[in-house]
Amino acid sequence: MIKVMVAGLGTMGRSHALAYHRNPAFQLVGLVNRSTPTLDPALNGYAIEPEFHAALNRLKPDLVNISTYSDSHADYAVAAMEAGAHVFVEKPLATTVKDARWVVDCAKANGKKLVVGYILRHHPSWMRLIAEARALGGPYVFRLNLNQQSKGPTWEVHKTLMKTTSPLVDCGVHYVDVMCQITDAKPVEVRGMGVRLTDEIAPDMYNYGHFQVLFDDGSVGWYEAGWGPMMSDTAFFVKDVVSPNGAVSIKMPESARSDDHATHTATQTIRVHRVGQPDQDLSMADEPGHQELCEREQAFVARAITENLDLTRHMEDAVQSLAICLGADESVRSGKPVRL
Repeated sequence: MIKVMVAGLGTMGRSHALAYHRNPAFQLVGLVNRSTPTLDPALNGYAIEPEFHAALNRLKPDLVNISTYSDSHADYAVAAMEAGAHVFVEKPLATTVKDARWVVDCAKANGKKLVVGYILRHHPSWMRLIAEARALGGPYVFRLNLNQQSKGPTWEVHKTLMKTTSPLVDCGVHYVDVMCQITDAKPVEVRGMGVRLTDEIAPDMYNYGHFQVLFDDGSVGWYEAGWGPMMSDTAFFVKDVVSPNGAVSIKMPESARSDDHATHTATQTIRVHRVGQPDQDLSMADEPGHQELCEREQAFVARAITENLDLTRHMEDAVQSLAICLGADESVRSGKPVRL
């Protein structure tokens, strides 16, 4: 049984903690959070400790789940691995490429498993979309966005995130990872633009941005992300992959709303368009929900540890997708393209 400690009890941390509680491969030995959040009743029996390093030293877990804010990811991950634990860390892996490389090098040096929270890699519908797009053949045009008309508690979370991480980086790493899995080509340049649409964030931060990334096989990708009560709830979720031979797209129902967390992983219907053929709609009505996806993700973590899976490509992909998004952020701030 893998003894696991969860640090950070926001939306993702609570879901991961519940996944460990339900999975007999794990023994949940502790929770870490600076405040006392509302938890699923199944987790009410677990004590919550306020300080990460003290809990790590006392509990001596086999696995540490890091679901805190981005600026603590690298430090906590390295501390956990140097203490002898494997690590699951939510995306983004770090806030700089240098720190991301530091974490990966630490995992290799200490012989520890490092799994990054790319939840779409465990989603059967997104896996199908990637497979259908690859079958069409490149070069590709990627048109992806995730805008959120966030308000109330969600807007407060977004404002806190933007103290260290822009929307382009926080959300973008998921979708850039999808681009990279489909094209399997080397990214060579990224161009970004952003706008500060509110006085509720720091003067040097923006809450809306988009970027274009160029690959060495001729593929190009576009990604857009915006947070806040001013964002439109129309066309907030665009997921298109276009090739010379057709396109693969996710079609969302009219009832979908941008501030619904479940919407961010749902696909509903995948439309496959092949040149000269009738379009094919693939129903994804039986796809897993958010909690089940977290449980699939942690089941993979258990396999990685117990079966000694080689995670080299997984870790390198996490660094690459982060480098693209951080390059986009740099381009937003400098006004110049960034070579990768």
